[in-house]
Amino acid sequence: MDFQLDKQHEMARDLFREFAEKEAKPLAITTDEEHRFPKETVAKMQHYGFMGIPIPKQYGGQGCDPLTYVMCVEELSKCCATTGVIVSAHTSLCCDPILTFGTEEQKQKYLLPLAKGEKLGAFGLTEPGAGTDAQGVQTRAHLEGDSYVLNGSKCFITNGKEADVYIIIAYTDVKVDAKGRKKKIFSSFIVEKGTPGFSFGTKENKMGICGSSTYELIFQDCHIPKENLLGAEGQGFKIAMHTLDGGRIGIAAQALGIAEGALDRTVSYVKERKQFGRPLALFQNTQFELANLRTKI
Repeated sequence: MDFQLDKQHEMARDLFREFAEKEAKPLAITTDEEHRFPKETVAKMQHYGFMGIPIPKQYGGQGCDPLTYVMCVEELSKCCATTGVIVSAHTSLCCDPILTFGTEEQKQKYLLPLAKGEKLGAFGLTEPGAGTDAQGVQTRAHLEGDSYVLNGSKCFITNGKEADVYIIIAYTDVKVDAKGRKKKIFSSFIVEKGTPGFSFGTKENKMGICGSSTYELIFQDCHIPKENLLGAEGQGFKIAMHTLDGGRIGIAAQALGIAEGALDRTVSYVKERKQFGRPLALFQNTQFELANLRTKI
């Protein structure tokens, strides 16, 4: 298998790298220190089409392959992990499930502006007592007339307060299996910011990636139009697992970019820092350690 990039992918990587160096990197430190969402960078990414790289052109995206998308997240994360996770969560966790499971009407209404970068997306599954264990989800939705009524909360939601469109997982039924065990049946919903009954709770205090808007979402008798059911009722678990699978690709690209960025900065430092009259980079033990780090990456 040939792992070399072709010319098209090299051009895309160079574009992402140049953008990250010129636009994301200068703001990275203040973004993190001030816990400030980089709106200006996101606006510029919209202009360059970074917010819908793997989404088909007919829905406002660039129609590129997954490799092009992960290279974008990787290069952004080298310079600013906050910027990388904004693109990753928006694309993998919001755009993709609408593309995969949404109706044509939902794609036109929501995916089109999301892929164009006119709106920002987020995904809500995690709760204080539920993450990996989906059966722990307490957020519930029930059909009432022409709308679903949503009650519950989500936590640690990336793009939390800055997003415009949210994919929310809630249980809509409880069934008993052959052994008498209760099993929650999940559904997925598209929720818009500003919907009555939808508010924001605690802003998470994190160790890093502090410019990312990470918030608690609260739903109190929040009425969601019936047509905003994503996929079929009871299909929520399948949608959540599909979404998380795609999300892990973005997380891997982000982690790789962060590691590469850290190594680049380390190399720059050991070339400048001197001990015993010469740069640290000339010491053999330093060279061995850097070689090991590069090999692992």
